[in-house]
Amino acid sequence: MTLSYEDMLKRLKSSQNIIGPTGKAVRLELPAPDIFWVGNKTIFRNFMDFSRILRRDPNHLLMFLAKELATAVSLDKERAIFIGRKESQSFSVLINRYVKDFVICPVCGSPDTHFEKVKRLQFLVCEACGARSPTKSK
Repeated sequence: MTLSYEDMLKRLKSSQNIIGPTGKAVRLELPAPDIFWVGNKTIFRNFMDFSRILRRDPNHLLMFLAKELATAVSLDKERAIFIGRKESQSFSVLINRYVKDFVICPVCGSPDTHFEKVKRLQFLVCEACGARSPTKSK
């Protein structure tokens, strides 16, 4: 039984779980936001897990969420506390937008990126392909 090069490549990729059903990389798997309410406050219990997985400064992610939700926020060890009752779905949508804007390389789609600041401009530098893309301002 002789396999073609393409068949062997597909077999290798499927055994490593690198390619998802959409044909894009699924190396970046995010957990569901663990949200609960205490009075008029929303507690994001696993907030620090997201900043660790995304390899981003927790304050950058926290300020993005606070700005998008238009509310005050504070960080308490592993969790974030937002003023007001916010739905879990809104956190999922905002984190996906954050990943698209500040984590995924727009050139190759790799999640292996970091920020680099040059004078007053901030760039997203891809560690896989070396592309430097300007980011949106915080």
